[in-house]
Amino acid sequence: MRVLVVEDERDMADAIVRGLRRKGMAVDVAYDGLEGHEMAYVTRYDVVVLDRDLPGMHGDEICAALVESGALTRVLMLTASSSVEDKVEGLELGADDYLAKPFDFKELVARVQALGRRATPVAPPVLSVGNLVLDQSRRVATRGGVTLELTNKEFCVLEELLKAKGGVVSSEELLERVWDANTDPFTTTVRVTINTLRKKIGDPPLIETVVGAGYRVPEPVVAS
Repeated sequence: MRVLVVEDERDMADAIVRGLRRKGMAVDVAYDGLEGHEMAYVTRYDVVVLDRDLPGMHGDEICAALVESGALTRVLMLTASSSVEDKVEGLELGADDYLAKPFDFKELVARVQALGRRATPVAPPVLSVGNLVLDQSRRVATRGGVTLELTNKEFCVLEELLKAKGGVVSSEELLERVWDANTDPFTTTVRVTINTLRKKIGDPPLIETVVGAGYRVPEPVVAS
């Protein structure tokens, strides 16, 4: 899941970023409204965690621009006000959810995860190909009943490949969906992660390389 945090209180912003990354999300951060608006325009995020009172460009304007663009991005608006009027106003602007400061971080994570599921085509909570099973909610992958010891990035790459249902996923798409903006677009990190993932999944191999296109996990052929 790709998340953008737009929050001008740097300590809070950095704490949110660290916490969401620990949950396996690819997270970028902007500390003012103008930067946040530009980043949200350039990159398709699943969720934007958006402070309402921002310097440079107000959070309301960013939210309205995202809604007007027709993007699938979901917006979780943060505000120091907990009044019903402010919540209603924020939701009427097009925000998908609203959270007043101070908040419990566990609640923030749960809301971001819920919005992320709404930002992409609905996928079952458990994905499987043959004897490989990936439980998205529990963040556990097994093959033949044996748990695979995967890093967050390896789990997310496998998740994206299985969501594609046999389709090809390019390196560029994996970089966009799994890694954050600090990743060098010319890096070999995707290839290295795929190779490590293949070793951990074991034989027979499941991940195919489609030369010049990307990677895929073919769905089993059903005998007629």
